[in-house]
Amino acid sequence: MGDERKRNRWFTASILSSSVYLIWRIFFTIPWSEGILQAAAGIALVLAETVTTLGMAELMIGRMKSSAHEIPLPDVPPERFPDVDVFIATHNESAELLYKTINACTFLEYPDKEKVHIYVCDDGDRKEIRELAGHLGVGYLGLSENRHAKSGNYNNALAHTASPLIATFDADMIPRREFLIKTVPYFLTRDIRMGLVQTPQSFYNQDLFQFNLFSEKGIPNEQDFFSREVNVLRNAANAAAYTGSNTVILRAALEEIGGFPYDTVTEDFETSLRLQKAGYITYASSEVLAAGLSTTTVESMIGQRVRWARGVIQSIQNTGAVFSRELSPAARLSYLNAYLYWWSFLCRMIFILAPILFALFGFRLVECGFWELLLFWLPSHLIYRVSMEYLSTNIRNVRWSQIIDTILAPYLIVPVFLESIGIHRKKFRVTDKKKRKVRTASSRYLIPHGVLILLTVAAILHFARGKYGMALVYSSVILFWLSYNLTGLLYAVFFMLGRESRRISDRIGAEEEAEVWFRGERHSGKTVDVSEAGIALRFPEPVSLSKGDRFRVLVTTRYYRASLKAECVYSGEEHSAAVVTPETEEDRRNWLQIIHDREHSLPREIDPWMTIYDELRRNIELRWGKRREM
Repeated sequence: MGDERKRNRWFTASILSSSVYLIWRIFFTIPWSEGILQAAAGIALVLAETVTTLGMAELMIGRMKSSAHEIPLPDVPPERFPDVDVFIATHNESAELLYKTINACTFLEYPDKEKVHIYVCDDGDRKEIRELAGHLGVGYLGLSENRHAKSGNYNNALAHTASPLIATFDADMIPRREFLIKTVPYFLTRDIRMGLVQTPQSFYNQDLFQFNLFSEKGIPNEQDFFSREVNVLRNAANAAAYTGSNTVILRAALEEIGGFPYDTVTEDFETSLRLQKAGYITYASSEVLAAGLSTTTVESMIGQRVRWARGVIQSIQNTGAVFSRELSPAARLSYLNAYLYWWSFLCRMIFILAPILFALFGFRLVECGFWELLLFWLPSHLIYRVSMEYLSTNIRNVRWSQIIDTILAPYLIVPVFLESIGIHRKKFRVTDKKKRKVRTASSRYLIPHGVLILLTVAAILHFARGKYGMALVYSSVILFWLSYNLTGLLYAVFFMLGRESRRISDRIGAEEEAEVWFRGERHSGKTVDVSEAGIALRFPEPVSLSKGDRFRVLVTTRYYRASLKAECVYSGEEHSAAVVTPETEEDRRNWLQIIHDREHSLPREIDPWMTIYDELRRNIELRWGKRREM
């Protein structure tokens, strides 16, 4: 309780100091005397700062209220659990990818498994997917000539099913066995009008930020901040978003709003918004109960973010969310910030260009003295930095947010502007998540950041030239921001350069019982990590395995048991590694569950001992070392 009060005091201080700073900026620092262009640029900079501050203020207020809006999982007798339809949406994903998701759904726990009805909703009506569904013993709902993308696919499934609850999963999202047990009870209390329960979107493979920046051990998945933080905080305003998968929805609520909406490319986000307007609660829980594949190419990731940006703007415009009296003032503010968030990429570009324009061309965006700037800006900035540490629970800090925004900014500004003025993109594009050995961007993605780096370096050299003593002190704020922005731009270049991947299957840390039969002898050990193609083993006593040796391994967990044929590819003092093949299909199904029915082993928090400059140095060293070896 003491820590919570301390946190709330920092939040309050940050909101107050930021408000004082913005009032000073708006009324006393616009360079009106410098002409129309510089005054307009000054106004743009103030607006960018205001948008950023509003977004953080909303999250801080949500954090202060969050404990009052947590809903404990109800304790419900087994006989009260209703029938559930499980929809697995697919468009053009491979049968191999779908196999893992369908397989996991067949292992879902439930008091009466006869009440769980699984359907593959195939927007493509493909023969091989129909056969796969039949082979795994689940329903198949094919749809050809669908003009309404995922919404049309799901609405078709609604028309052919009848259970009171619906669970939705994307083709790559693999649920854990307790998914239904930990979501369905929320709908079975009489005093809550629950319309939707959203669990976090999680990923078992390294995302591009982790992988391309050699940060797979230092930072969480980039989307964790929204799924595990932002969306949960928006429970306080009943503005939690449906993110398309890992979700349970009340059928009656869906029918009341007319099913999944068509006139948007983010039908999930608009569905939750319409449910809220109809008086239902949409609740985001914090426990990860499913995991899938993150995008594996820069092009597909940018396309995904453009679709999200356009879709959120479309849905807010379609529903009039910012002005709707059917939503609370807190919810309307939340949707205003959801809209403004997609303008934050333009804000980031303004923050990068503003000191360049001043240092390189003498273009004034702020009219004030040095000591006046320190008096109003520095306290606000320092309090804000401390408050952000409390806000994100070490999932995301300010600096990483700015790096991510810097990487994405050049590619989102135009789509956000076009969507905002009514130039819509209606066509739904499925995100490419195919596994590849090389994740390297085209050189064209390097151009915007490369140009900005050249301008920033030129600005630093030009502005610092000939200055010494107090002149350097007076120049320190501009030089600070130029150097600060340069770091983010260097990260953007490293990100776009990509990185070679040597494996298709992702290894997941797992310590489970293993028995090895080799040359007629049985050896007990434990797994170190597991993947669909391989296994690493540790033994208490030495086992004389050599590369090329074949053996059999049996892995046993609380719920699963898989027998595997193995061939040693590495044997060392600490562990041995082998490629594996399940002996039977039953073993394959259990092996997939052993791999995926667990919390992934990627970081859930930022490594507090690694600074942003440590990460930058590591990128330089690893990339330089690779070139030297070649």
